[in-house]
Amino acid sequence: MTHIHPTSAETRLRNGNAYEILSLNPDLAFDNICKLAAGIFEVDNACISFVGDEVFTISRLGDRILADEFLKGAVEVLETEEVFLANNNEVSAPTFCLSVPIKTLDDKLIGVISVYSDTEALVTDKKVNMLKSLSVIITDKLATRTAIRNTMRAQDDRLHVLIHDLKNPMTTISLQAELMSRMQNIDEKAATIAKKINVQSKTIVDQLNNILSSARRENGSFKPQKEKIDLSSILRSAMQSIEFDSVKKNKALQFDDNEELIIYGDKEKLSTVFYQLLQNANKFSQPNGVIEISHQKAENTITIAIKDSGVGLSAEDLDRLFVKFAPLSSKSTAKELSNGLGLTLAKMYVDVHKGKIWAESAGQNEGTTFFVELPIK
Repeated sequence: MTHIHPTSAETRLRNGNAYEILSLNPDLAFDNICKLAAGIFEVDNACISFVGDEVFTISRLGDRILADEFLKGAVEVLETEEVFLANNNEVSAPTFCLSVPIKTLDDKLIGVISVYSDTEALVTDKKVNMLKSLSVIITDKLATRTAIRNTMRAQDDRLHVLIHDLKNPMTTISLQAELMSRMQNIDEKAATIAKKINVQSKTIVDQLNNILSSARRENGSFKPQKEKIDLSSILRSAMQSIEFDSVKKNKALQFDDNEELIIYGDKEKLSTVFYQLLQNANKFSQPNGVIEISHQKAENTITIAIKDSGVGLSAEDLDRLFVKFAPLSSKSTAKELSNGLGLTLAKMYVDVHKGKIWAESAGQNEGTTFFVELPIK
């Protein structure tokens, strides 16, 4: 029987997978660790790298770049040694380089933190120990990040079960209300109520689907299905969707829709974006107000503006406006409920279209204008 033993690189890759190394995003904490490491040895260059079959550097300080083969060689040495120290005169390698291992919580080697320079640097035991301490901080940060992600996934799983349990009865209510509104000889008032129940039930189902979509987006599991669409038509549909709520607050929706606004985009996702923004404008503005929708065309983009005369936003609110579940100082004017995901989802959908979304407000009680800039193609 032939036994195939994994190489050291394969083992490191498997160990690193526990921390989802390949999905790491740029992080200021890692950049600061690089600065501290370089400061300890008084050099201009430092990097944090994870090494398997390939080298994945998550942070680098300075202009000098260590070659992948050089880092792989350093890691091979660190399989058995505590410190890698190189002093050489090769053009392709730095004059001075010192690396210490980055290990998992169960002491498995996954990468290195390195300091290096084109001139000699003073090495002491104290400096080396400080660099090792930074390596431990990196491991702790990776472990904390992974634990948070796993907790959030578990919460998402429970949320998905709850949403599916809620969707079934809401779908039934919507269908029954629609059937009731079509019954012959039904009282006109009852038919109107049935239609409103149908609309609101569908809205609740759509909101539940939006929560599921938000989780799928964070897991990178969807892309926009682009086709030729008219943003004017999408905006009109979004206005109709919030009509019941806007009438209750005696709101006027103003939109000059005489012009087609043709782009290539995902109709369903952009419908959700503008529904969320209009619903948000309605929630956070006073009764008897006006919500104005306008547009501006550029050579390659179309920008939609949705302006309300509502409670406005503080500078702090604007900074965390699109963060999931972030608390805002502004409150809805009729105590409408909010799931804390609407604007986050809108930003996700705009982002996948390679567009931009932002808000402007002069402050509390000064109203807010949301802007969505989308590429035409």
